[in-house]
Amino acid sequence: MKARLLHPIVGPLDQTGYFEYHERGIFVAIAFLSVLLLSGWVMFKSTLAEPAAHPPALRAAAYGSSHRALPRTEIMDALAAAVSRKYRVSEEATRGVVAVAYGEGLKNDVDPLLLVAIIAVESRFNPIAQSDGGAVGLMQVIPRYHADKLDAAERAAVLEPHMNIRLGAKILKEYISRGGNEIAGLQLYNGASSDASNAYANRVLGEKLWLQEAIRRTKQRASLSSLQVLRNAGRYRRARMVAARVVKQVDTRDLKSLG
Repeated sequence: MKARLLHPIVGPLDQTGYFEYHERGIFVAIAFLSVLLLSGWVMFKSTLAEPAAHPPALRAAAYGSSHRALPRTEIMDALAAAVSRKYRVSEEATRGVVAVAYGEGLKNDVDPLLLVAIIAVESRFNPIAQSDGGAVGLMQVIPRYHADKLDAAERAAVLEPHMNIRLGAKILKEYISRGGNEIAGLQLYNGASSDASNAYANRVLGEKLWLQEAIRRTKQRASLSSLQVLRNAGRYRRARMVAARVVKQVDTRDLKSLG
């Protein structure tokens, strides 16, 4: 039926059987081209939605050399997800806490990851935690010891997460400066400067290492996703090139047959 419909266009060639023979070759080439292009496109599209690595966006001192390839939002998202799983708290609420810790850390020239680690150790991300000694909030600060850092309104709002983290960051900065390094500053923060084992500091720094590992895993997944996108794009381009060569070969044979 198809040959009869095309007969007026093909003319005398169809009477020799040329068109019927070569039509099948062209259709095979077109089918092969379609399959290659479709499979390559499916692989390419399947990875477009995955996150890719981004250029640096934060000061290196806040993240460490192994985390410079991720922007601030991805780092905070990675931390919020990891913390919410470990401590069984709301990921959305945790993201807010992490964001405040980063803001106050950078403002006070204190490692934001250290603030997040202290929150994990001190309160396990419970904003209304209170100790028998009067320490309150996420960072378990004792307001009566730091009245010089608070006005009347701030003292009344010390349980509010942002205010609590702001005060904690100021206290930690002061203690690190007084002690000369992070370990001494952490021991002062805990009121255990005489502890030669530095147990508290080691616990907080251990938590910080765990947080850094969570960021590293996120960076690794982002890099693998980017690599997969590039690989699939390469497969798609190669499929197009192969299909184009097949069509060209079919056309060349047709021209030789005409000669």
